[in-house]
Amino acid sequence: MKVFLLAALLTVPLLPATTVAQTKTAAANSLASNRVQTANGPLEGTTAASGIHEFKGVPFAAPPVGELRWREPQPVKNWTNVRPAKQFGPRAMQLPLFGDMNFRSDGVSEDCLYLNVWTPAKTGREKLPVLVYFYGGGFVAGDGSEPRYDGESMARRGIVAVTVNYRLGVFGFFAHPELTKESPHHASGNYGFLDQSAALRWVQQNIAAFGGDPKQVTIAGESAGSMSVSAQMASPLSKTLFARAIGESGSMLNTGFGPLPLAEVEQAGVAFATSLGAVSLAALRALPAQQLLEATGKPGVARFAPTLDGYFFTKMPTATFAAGEQAHVPLLVGWNSQEMAYQAVLGQEKPTVANYTKALQKLYGNQAAAAQKAYPAATDADVEQAATNLAGDRFIAYSTWKWAEMQQKTGGQPVYRYLYARPRPAMTPEMGNATAGLAGGVVKQAADAPKAPPAKGAVHSAEIEYAMGNLGTNKVYAWTPDDYKVSKTIQTYFSNFIKTGNPNSAGLPTWPQASSGQVLHIDVKTQAEPDKTQPRYQFMEQQFGK
Repeated sequence: MKVFLLAALLTVPLLPATTVAQTKTAAANSLASNRVQTANGPLEGTTAASGIHEFKGVPFAAPPVGELRWREPQPVKNWTNVRPAKQFGPRAMQLPLFGDMNFRSDGVSEDCLYLNVWTPAKTGREKLPVLVYFYGGGFVAGDGSEPRYDGESMARRGIVAVTVNYRLGVFGFFAHPELTKESPHHASGNYGFLDQSAALRWVQQNIAAFGGDPKQVTIAGESAGSMSVSAQMASPLSKTLFARAIGESGSMLNTGFGPLPLAEVEQAGVAFATSLGAVSLAALRALPAQQLLEATGKPGVARFAPTLDGYFFTKMPTATFAAGEQAHVPLLVGWNSQEMAYQAVLGQEKPTVANYTKALQKLYGNQAAAAQKAYPAATDADVEQAATNLAGDRFIAYSTWKWAEMQQKTGGQPVYRYLYARPRPAMTPEMGNATAGLAGGVVKQAADAPKAPPAKGAVHSAEIEYAMGNLGTNKVYAWTPDDYKVSKTIQTYFSNFIKTGNPNSAGLPTWPQASSGQVLHIDVKTQAEPDKTQPRYQFMEQQFGK
C-alpha cells in the first residue's frame, strides 16, 4: 500500500541514474542563465534586478480538466523543448468574493496547477533552505501570484521561496457518492489539499535543481493557507515531506471549517448537482467550469468544506494530533490582535456592558456567566476590547491556539507562539474612504461615505506583507519607518526559523518556546510576555469539546 500511495502521488516516474546525474550537472551550470532542468523537462526563467532568479507558472500536475476534474492531481506530461517560465500561470477558478485581492496571474482557469520559484542560488549544489507558501482566502479565493506572497524578498535572505496554486471551492472540495465510488481510495473531496501535497512531492523531487535542500523545507500559510499547513501536518500523505511549519491565523483543529464527515459532504454534493439538473457525474464533468463557478455564488448554496475522507484525513485532525501521529516538526504559530471586529458579537448595538451581557446570553445561554468571566468587561469602556477578543477567538484564534497546544503536547519539537499587534497605518490619500477588507486588501466606498475609524489592533491578514518583506508591493497604506522596522523584525524571525527551526538570533528580542508560558508580542516594541489568555481558550475548549 505504501508503494502504491507513493506512486500515485509522485508527479513523474523516477529517472534512470544516468539521467539524474545529467540533470544535476545541468542544474549546477544553468541557473546563471536562468535555465533549470526539472524531472519533467527544461525551464527558462528570468532574473530580477536584485539578481534573484524567478521561475513562474511551473506545472506540478496535469491540468485538472475534463475527466481529471475532481480527481487527485495526475502526473505532468514531460516536455523536451525549453519551456518558458516567465509569467504566472492562471489562478484557480474563483469568484471576486472579497473584491480586494491583487493578482498578477494569467486569468482564471480550471487549468491552474502551477507553482512559482524564487531562488538566490547560482548553482544547483547550494542546498539552501526552502519556503513553500500556501495562500489564504477561505478555500474559495487566492493565488500564488499575489504580491504580498512574492518570494523575492525571502530569496534575498538566502531562501528558495515557492508559492503554490491549489483548487478552490467546488473544484477543490466537492464530494459526491459517484466520485467516492470511482476513487481507488474510496474517497472524494479534498482535491485542493491533494494539490498541495502533490506540490510538496514536486519540491522534494525538483527543488535541488533550483539550489534548494529538500531536507530543509518549511511549509507556511495564512488563514486558509495556515489551515492547510495544519492539514498537511495531519495527513499521512504529506507529513514526511517537510521539516518545519509556520501557521499564521488558522488551523483545522476544532474549527467550523471542517473536516466534515464524508457522507455529509457527499449529500451536499448531490444537492448541488441536483440544483444544476446534473443527474450523473458525467453530466457534472460536462458542465462548463464557469457555469459551475457561478452556481456556487447563488444564495443558499453551502460552502464546499474539507472532508473526513479516510484518505487525505484518516482521522479528525484533533484526534491525529492527540495520538501524536502528526508531523513531528518545529512549529512557529500565532495570530493577530484584532482578527475580527467587535461587531461580530454585538452586531449594530453600542459597546455597553448591558448590550454585551445580552449578546453573551444569546450566544451562550446558561454559559453566559462563564463567557463573561473569560472575556470580562467591568465598564462600558472595556466592552469593545472584550468583544473584539471574543470575536477573534470564535473566528480563528481558538483553533490556532488548539493547534499550538496539541503540537506542544505530542509533537516532540519546539513550538514558538506569537501575537501580532501592529495596526496598519492610515491609507494613502488616493484611497479616499476605502475600508480594509477581511482578506487583506480594501473595499471601495462611495465618495460621500464616512471614513472608517482606524483599526486599534492588527486585523486579519495584516501581518503577511510584514512577514514576507513585501510592504513596498502594497500601495494602499502609507507605510512609516516604524512599519519597516516591524517588518524587518518579523521577517528576520521567520527567515531564521526557515533556516534553523529556531527564530532567534543576535540582535533580536529573545523568543522563548511556548512551553515557557510566554508569547512573543510583535509590535514596534517586540518582546516576550507571559501568556494571559489561557482562561479564554479553556472556556472555548468547553464549547468546542476536547
